[in-house]
Amino acid sequence: MSVFAPVPLVSGIAAPLLRANVDTDAIIPSREIKGVGKTGLADGLFAGWRYLEPGSRVPDPDFILNDAAFARAPILLAGENFGCGSSREHAVWALHEYGFRAVIAPSFAPIFRGNCVTNGIIPVILDAAAILAITAAGGPVTIDLLAQTVTSGDVAAPFAIDTEAKAMLAQGLDAIDLTARHAAAIAAFHIADRIARPWIYLEATS
Repeated sequence: MSVFAPVPLVSGIAAPLLRANVDTDAIIPSREIKGVGKTGLADGLFAGWRYLEPGSRVPDPDFILNDAAFARAPILLAGENFGCGSSREHAVWALHEYGFRAVIAPSFAPIFRGNCVTNGIIPVILDAAAILAITAAGGPVTIDLLAQTVTSGDVAAPFAIDTEAKAMLAQGLDAIDLTARHAAAIAAFHIADRIARPWIYLEATS
């Protein structure tokens, strides 16, 4: 069963937010978190930069996501160490609810990158020069997860992603679902292992 919509391919406009060290509190300030669920967070995404006053909903015209050309872009171009700070998963939930399905950055905070994988956002690592070239191209960007490529205009860049993360994102699976696909092999192992090492299994006694 998919836990989020699979993202084997993401294509669309990419919003450039090329700031380094954007932390999870900048992505979703704590005052914007009203509950423990994954929804109701999109309006608070980047609230400290997106609105003129804390707690208000008056758009700051200078913030990139308030530019009509980048409204609801599915791809975010970011600076190095994106998602640093706390392990707040709400940051990824807010990005996902807003509509982002991929973030391209030179580097990510490890926990944030893992949260992306388990919530249906492709974390793509490209060097800063490639990200600047994509920004300069200004056109639609296509991220082909299966081919592990990013293309935009004349820019074509391969990216690396580990096999498990790739499978989870491409199929909309969490770690439990991914393991459950091997249920038959796991059961066969248990049967064989119980015969080979019966002393390690606790048997019910009457």
